[in-house]
Amino acid sequence: MLPTRQEAERILQEAEGCNPGPWGDHSRTAAHCAEKIAQACDGMDADKAYIIGLLHDIGRKFGGRHLGHVADGYSYMMSLGYDEAARICLTHSFHGQDMGEYIGKADTTQEEWRMIQTGLEEIHMDDYDRLIQLCDAMAGVQGVMDMEERMGDVKRRYGYYPEEKWDFNLALKRYFEEKAGEDIYILVEKDSYKPEGSVPVPAPKGQGQGKS
Repeated sequence: MLPTRQEAERILQEAEGCNPGPWGDHSRTAAHCAEKIAQACDGMDADKAYIIGLLHDIGRKFGGRHLGHVADGYSYMMSLGYDEAARICLTHSFHGQDMGEYIGKADTTQEEWRMIQTGLEEIHMDDYDRLIQLCDAMAGVQGVMDMEERMGDVKRRYGYYPEEKWDFNLALKRYFEEKAGEDIYILVEKDSYKPEGSVPVPAPKGQGQGKS
């Protein structure tokens, strides 16, 4: 089950109010890319692609965790009954469904680690999982990035980027280009798309917007 497009946008907007940061526009860019590619691929639902792209990093709502954002996003989406979105919170970081391939700190509890591992073992990856992995690898904060530039940025920030993951992302690009019959960067409007950015969430009645 998935939220509607409008509900997914509301969920993201609310989450940004809890933890403001560049991850929101990264998510919007991923959603844009996913929708455009899905529109060009027979048998894919563009609305579904947009929604799961928008929510793949929703675990960021709960703070600046690394691997923990995977667990947080999965648990949050499951609590709302959105199992299809919860699935993408798990799969977007694991091309090979191997916990060891995560880039970043393993800042989970043992229970969260087991939850992610068990969830990955039970999933058979499909084109939607792969699509969001691809879009995650090209979604910048200010728009669509060259994949190798984006992966290089991740490598600079974390000190490494597994060669196997790098090669797999490039293979995903070729796969979806063959499926869509067009250059991916043209499809996703690489040279022109800019995320619109978040809209501030109104404070509850009786609470001011300013700092005390």
